[in-house]
Amino acid sequence: MSRKPLGVLAVLALTTLVLVGTALSGSARTPTIKGVVGPGYTIKLTKNGAKVTSLKTGFYRFAIADKSSFHNFTIEREKPVKIEKHLSGTAFTGTKGVVVNLKPGKWKYYCSVHESQMFGFFKVTR
Repeated sequence: MSRKPLGVLAVLALTTLVLVGTALSGSARTPTIKGVVGPGYTIKLTKNGAKVTSLKTGFYRFAIADKSSFHNFTIEREKPVKIEKHLSGTAFTGTKGVVVNLKPGKWKYYCSVHESQMFGFFKVTR
């Protein structure tokens, strides 16, 4: 039976701690996007107070403030493969957080009940 020197075990333990710490801290670095729908016929999507027009591909935390029981907040990408996610429901009011992995393409955010009146677009690039 071979015995590993204590120094090698210490290096392995430290490496493991660094890898675990990096994995756990990844969620703390997920950028937050704020979506607001209602109370009237309004919908908006912002990051750091500015309207979202372009984002890099990756994971984002959508913080949705749904201020109306007759609206919802939906995001969608049509091509190359359709992705549609309802981030809040029509009867729901309140705040909700959802993490979404955004893929490259043209995205639309909208109220699916009043889509022709309440919508916006942003693009996701690599």
